[in-house]
Amino acid sequence: MINKEPKGVENIFPYLASMLDLDPSSTVITQFKGGYSNLTYLINSPSGEYVLRRPPLGLKISKAHDMAREFKVLQALSKAGYSKVPKPVICCEDESVIGAPFFIMEKVKGLILRNKIPDGLELGPDFFRKLSGNTVDGLLELHSLDLKKSGLGDLGKPGGYVKRQVVGWSERYFNAKTDELKEMEMVSEWLNEHIPSQENVAFIHNDYKYDNLVLSGGDNPEIKAVLDWEMATVGDPLMDLGTCLAYWAEAGDPDILKMFNLSYLPGNFTRNEVLQHYRSKSPLNLENILFYYVFGLFKVGVIAQQIYKRFTLGFSQDPRFAGLIHVVNACGKTALKSIQTEKI
Repeated sequence: MINKEPKGVENIFPYLASMLDLDPSSTVITQFKGGYSNLTYLINSPSGEYVLRRPPLGLKISKAHDMAREFKVLQALSKAGYSKVPKPVICCEDESVIGAPFFIMEKVKGLILRNKIPDGLELGPDFFRKLSGNTVDGLLELHSLDLKKSGLGDLGKPGGYVKRQVVGWSERYFNAKTDELKEMEMVSEWLNEHIPSQENVAFIHNDYKYDNLVLSGGDNPEIKAVLDWEMATVGDPLMDLGTCLAYWAEAGDPDILKMFNLSYLPGNFTRNEVLQHYRSKSPLNLENILFYYVFGLFKVGVIAQQIYKRFTLGFSQDPRFAGLIHVVNACGKTALKSIQTEKI
């Protein structure tokens, strides 16, 4: 009996048999739920577990869906001595196999915290306090990696990075625009007018938050691996910190912005404590951190807008996507309020 592949990886069993010597009769493939971008699948076989990643079905919305590049990022990170990545196994750019490029990596076993605490687990304030510190330390470790010897420096163009990002994400917003949200447009204008003159250079993740971390378990918030390197590049680490802060919801934030991170539960750092922890271990000047936080919120809003546009065009029937326009609205309002109050 041959198992049936889920949507998005049809006809992959012959490839798995040829390249990884996996027996189709004893290999099961299931799709991970919860993601909003690239599609991820678990390959379970008697010889081991693997994870497959491929671009979303339908309209491609950015270069972030370059599977070969993400595979190279994992290879370069391993070469740089960064141990918190799954081991890359194989990359296939032949679209005739499943209709799109894809890559396969080893599965790292552990706990991943998504939008709610898993059933049967009790995670208290002490757990989240330690997790907060570990999370910021992990970001600092990434930002301190050597760029030359590892080849990481070849994976981006740091010069003018901040300006390109502001201009690029503004263009993406207007290209994907569906509703009149004046706050998003005002924030876009403010960002373009307040681009910092000084830039820093490091390797950055660009989507660093709890649900992209594999933890040791419910009794130990040690980070075993960081996932989803699709937007990783060489750029300004403060842009990475700003995006991390944008996802770092607090108890008093709009409920809809709490759907991406459990950072609002008791015990977690506040955003200001995240900044204090980062500042205490980094030589970087955080004087303009408001700009980077506002940019992070704007980018989160644009990502939600792009996915919502794909939904309205019928490229996805995922019911979660129908409400993403409210995320866009909340990001715009929160960012504008931060600009007006000069508070993060």
